[in-house]
Formats: sequence, C-alpha cells, structure tokens
Amino acid sequence: MDSKEYFDRVAINWDQMRSSFFSEAVREKAIALADVKEGKEALDVGAGTGFITEGLVTKGLKVVAMDQSKAMLEKMRSKFSNFDKVIYVIGGAESIPFLDSSFDYIFANMCLHHVEDPAKAIREMARVLKPGGKLVITDLDEHNFTFLKEEHHDRWMGFKREEVKKWFLDAGLKDVFVEGIGESCCARSCCKGDYASVSIFVALGVKY
Repeated sequence: MDSKEYFDRVAINWDQMRSSFFSEAVREKAIALADVKEGKEALDVGAGTGFITEGLVTKGLKVVAMDQSKAMLEKMRSKFSNFDKVIYVIGGAESIPFLDSSFDYIFANMCLHHVEDPAKAIREMARVLKPGGKLVITDLDEHNFTFLKEEHHDRWMGFKREEVKKWFLDAGLKDVFVEGIGESCCARSCCKGDYASVSIFVALGVKY
C-alpha cells in the first residue's frame, strides 16, 4: 500500500487520528510564524482534511487545498461547506499543478515525510511562491520508530534539520531557519505496542 492508498482508507477517521498525533498548537505556531495577512492567497500542500486550511481561512486568507487523496479532499469539502474561500485540487508536492509565482504563502504540514523526493517537493513549492512569499513546513525530526513506516506508510523516518535547511537554500529561498516548536507527534503501534514521541520542527524560507 502506498501513502495515497493509505490516506484514502483512513480519510473517514483522519480528524480523530490526527488529534491523537499532535495538537492545534502546531498549526497556530506555523501560521503565526508566517505572519499571514488577510486577503492573501495560500497553498496548503498535503492538506488532508483541512487542519492547516481551517486556520488559514479563519485568518481571512484564500486557500487552495491540495492533496493526492480524493477521499481526504471530499471529507474536507463536507466539513467546510460553509467556507467560500477554499478551492480543492488533487495533486502531489513533487509536481504542483500551478504556474510559477502563484501564492503568497505555502504550508506543508506532516507532508514531507510521505513524498518520494523531499528536495524536489521543496523546489516545487518554492517555484510556485510569489516574490516575497513564505514557505512554512512543519514535520518530524529524524527518529528510529520503524512502525511509523510499516503502519502509517511514512517514506522517511523524519529529517535532520540541517538537511532541510540545505534543501530550502538549494531551492533559492532566503532567510531560512529550521527550529523545534516545542511540540511532539505521538503515536502508538497497533501491532507491536510500541509508543513513539517525535519532536516537530518548523522550517521557514522567503522567496526574493
């Protein structure tokens, strides 16, 4: 099973699952760091059922919610039927179906460890950023909990922060920093009884 099939399968229960993994504080810190402005346009990459999108819409942004899972987007659409500032798009981080310089902000929460080529995904996100735009990624620090790959179909067991910073710089982004946000992602194995608590980092870069 690949990650798309996995997320199609768990979409119906994803909100409950996500709330057990990490809290709304992750979203609040990511959005605050971007210093978003009302009326601007944002792309939510790997949007899932709308964890980041919801926070952006309540701040007055127009949001394109993009995910490779149709089931996830359908779940989000049913939740946000009263939101008129969300556009739903099927697509992946490594081949974003938008023109260069399309968005003021791009967010990707817990998406990077599911893509095949994280460096390529970051280059794609940088490509569709407008000059002056900000890319904010929240994801997992490097860890050794193998059941997350086996049960949640993660491609990567987190990342080294210095490597993420290099990917941002190689994509042409400036004012780059990567730091912990004081939050962890927690999960218990359904098969082995193992318990994972992995620190979460936030990475920010600006396109000039």
